[in-house]
Amino acid sequence: MSRYRQIADDLARRVRAGDLAAGTELPGVREHARAVGTTSSTVVRAYRFLADGGVITVSDRRRARIAEQGMIAATRLLEPERVFRLAGSDDPALGILLEHLGVLVETVGARGSFAGLRAVERGEADGAVIHLRHRDGVYNESFVRAVLHQDEPYLLHLWRREQGLIVPAGNPRGLTRAAQLEGLRVARRETGAGTQVVLDQMLLADAIAPETVAGPELPSHMEVAFAVALGIADAALGLRAGLTDLGLEFVPLLWEPYEIALGRHALGAARPLLSALRDPALRNALADLGGYDLSHSATIRSVG
Repeated sequence: MSRYRQIADDLARRVRAGDLAAGTELPGVREHARAVGTTSSTVVRAYRFLADGGVITVSDRRRARIAEQGMIAATRLLEPERVFRLAGSDDPALGILLEHLGVLVETVGARGSFAGLRAVERGEADGAVIHLRHRDGVYNESFVRAVLHQDEPYLLHLWRREQGLIVPAGNPRGLTRAAQLEGLRVARRETGAGTQVVLDQMLLADAIAPETVAGPELPSHMEVAFAVALGIADAALGLRAGLTDLGLEFVPLLWEPYEIALGRHALGAARPLLSALRDPALRNALADLGGYDLSHSATIRSVG
């Protein structure tokens, strides 16, 4: 390995380990060259390599500093071939994102928010797409801390999405809230899916036992909508996206954050996701689906 790469990789490992936090100022080129016993031009090349990889920022008038998302960039630089394994929730916009990413992300077997978190805990996945509303009204954070606390967990925000009642055209039963689903055939997501959790919470809030609301149990939002369109179900709780072509109507109830839970060790492999979420063409394609808010997409926060 060339000397400049050795210097760059050493710095990247220190950033990944947390020894060099975001905003930390690096030594000047000459100072660093003396410290590691090499030439200034070699250090300049190492710094440029790190800057191109997003690990550091450089300026003509200021010393190099660790970038805001330097830890993610450093991990990706050190593991360039790693594929991000993703489990968890179902979503139409997620399908478009995954198609855009191609081989950089691999979907693994676990479906549903709870199952996805368990897959990450067991090491079967690097991240889980989740939307779990705690009884206090806050999404995701408590569940991630409870399951992934040993992995220094983070949440990568994909988007907010709109959930509501899916009903036939004209809303013949005049449905406006979940409590009115009692006695109807209701298409439901599988146990452990975040949408099913939300439906159960809404029913319990109106003193309705969730098990008394019967209907087909289906593995995806699209199949839930199909069930209503085919007359197999009278209504469902689901997403606004994609309903227009089916001749269905949507009764909005809530907006929810849709996020990826992951441990610190997987931050680098998630970098292609962050890059894709900032792509204007992809963002336009997702917004065109309807029912999505991408204003905070590609933000990441620690929840440990």
